[in-house]
Amino acid sequence: MTTVLTREQVDAFWRDGVLTVEDAVTPEQLARLRADLAGWVEESRSHTEPFGPPTVDERPRFDMGTEHTAEHPALRRVNNPSDISDAYFEVMTDARTVDMIADLLGPNVKFHHCKINVKLPGARTEVAYHQDFAYTPHTNDDVITALLMLDDVTEENGCLMVVPGTHKGPIHSLFKDGVFTGRMDTDVEADMLARQIPVTGRAGSVCLMHTRLAHGSAANRSDRPRGLYICVYTAADAVPIARNPMPSPNEGRIVRGKPSPTARMIPLEVELPKQPKSASFFTVQGQASAAAAE
Repeated sequence: MTTVLTREQVDAFWRDGVLTVEDAVTPEQLARLRADLAGWVEESRSHTEPFGPPTVDERPRFDMGTEHTAEHPALRRVNNPSDISDAYFEVMTDARTVDMIADLLGPNVKFHHCKINVKLPGARTEVAYHQDFAYTPHTNDDVITALLMLDDVTEENGCLMVVPGTHKGPIHSLFKDGVFTGRMDTDVEADMLARQIPVTGRAGSVCLMHTRLAHGSAANRSDRPRGLYICVYTAADAVPIARNPMPSPNEGRIVRGKPSPTARMIPLEVELPKQPKSASFFTVQGQASAAAAE
């Protein structure tokens, strides 16, 4: 029995692998999230390379692109902001978004990791086509990403682009010649680009995305920022089969229902990813981080 989503919305999600819902958080929650992010953008102006406080695996929490300057900051990633912000922790654990996840996965829901992806005006950050499951494989694919829009999201400021229905298809390789590139092969990506549709919405909306859905995004071509608070949740009986690319003290936290004493297995075969040692996965896809001048 659903509590937030309608039956029609649930059916649409499982048909398409993606669903956008407005007013996913309260205005107060959204304001607090935006205020914290604005503070981190300001803080990034005084740094010339990725900076801390570090994550639990000793990587910088904040990552910027090579175009970053004090005058034109290019902060692009905050790893597990719920570790350092009460506002982000509250939304990760107890917002309407979590109830929506329970409507889709069932009553027992577990947190995996979270991050903020930011595209500030003038930033060159883009995301090559991939499926999240190839980064975070589990014993089953009841894994959903909630992408909360911190700003109004449009095609001009680099919205998510998706190919509906691809969550029912193959898991595409993110390797090329034995090297983990974090992106689909060029020919596969070309097919995705030909079929993609935009995911846009007002600030406070959430895009719920199946872990196997093919997606990517272009750079921000506008004078307005595009921030997404991205939380990944799983069914309680989905157990990781690869190391978390963004480990956190909250990894495995039950956010709805209760833990599972078993791991549910489904027939699948997936390549094991090579997790990044840098501040973010953008470097895996060939987009270097800012670096201090020598």
